Amino acid sequence: MFQIPIVFHPIYSQLTLPRNHRFPIEKYQALFDRVLHQYPGDFKVHQVARPVHEDTLAKVHVRSYINDFISGEISEKSMKRIGFPWTEQFVKRTRFAVAGTIKTAQLAFEHGIALNMTGGYHHAHPDFGSGFCVFNDLALAAKQLLDNDQASRVLIFDCDVHQGDGTATCCASDSRIYTVSIHCEKNFPARKQQSDWDIGVDKHLEDDAYLSIVSDTLETVISAFKPDFIIYDAGIDIHRDDDLGLINISTDGVFARDKLVFNMAKNMAIPIMAVIGGGYQRDIDALTDVHQQLPRAARAIFGVNNR
Repeated sequence: MFQIPIVFHPIYSQLTLPRNHRFPIEKYQALFDRVLHQYPGDFKVHQVARPVHEDTLAKVHVRSYINDFISGEISEKSMKRIGFPWTEQFVKRTRFAVAGTIKTAQLAFEHGIALNMTGGYHHAHPDFGSGFCVFNDLALAAKQLLDNDQASRVLIFDCDVHQGDGTATCCASDSRIYTVSIHCEKNFPARKQQSDWDIGVDKHLEDDAYLSIVSDTLETVISAFKPDFIIYDAGIDIHRDDDLGLINISTDGVFARDKLVFNMAKNMAIPIMAVIGGGYQRDIDALTDVHQQLPRAARAIFGVNNR
């Protein structure tokens, strides 16, 4: 019986943060627990065995930046831009999370679909981090696939509400990677970068218009670029209740988006991996409900009854 691969490590939610810190670190364990409880037998868990190696990080990032972050020599100003205090625990958590996305790409290559229960660090640039992102797992996963001859053209399809500015800069010189960012234009980051295709939508956009944009964009880019692998950032900060979102997508709209992305990939026989991306409601149960739409959609399209 086919089980959809999901990647997880307990360290995803193991980070001690200052009181009232904006980042909902608990959501990763909450989502993982919810998936196993709600869909017993539908998903196969793959645990990350080891942190990402510095040489792998150097496929995208500058060595001095990598070394400074890992050693703790990174400046306080740089860490403030990232949005977390530096700790050895944070370094370990970061490296395992990135390794998880790379592992997820490998599993999707083997099985056609895989999900990482974290990931989407699309604000990380080659030589600095930003917006809760240190190393760009999306770009790193794409590079690894290409270097291993497991893909020749990778589409990074980013539907987080914030522009994938770091992904744009990390992949700008590699024509084998096509970056698409569908985001709220009047939102972080204030200074946008140039993806291969940027679609900045208006504030307060609702389900029908949003889903039409996602569908038309994905269909067009698949036809034009002809990717043989898709990396999907399924950020749910597009949700109407998200504290950092500014657009008005319902939970049903999130499910419909994820389902149409998976369905198009499946119909075109393109392996697809997904990361859960951003989501910032302070109510962890409510936040988990929205993140849960990603595995729910994967199950609807790739589950055992749809093989």
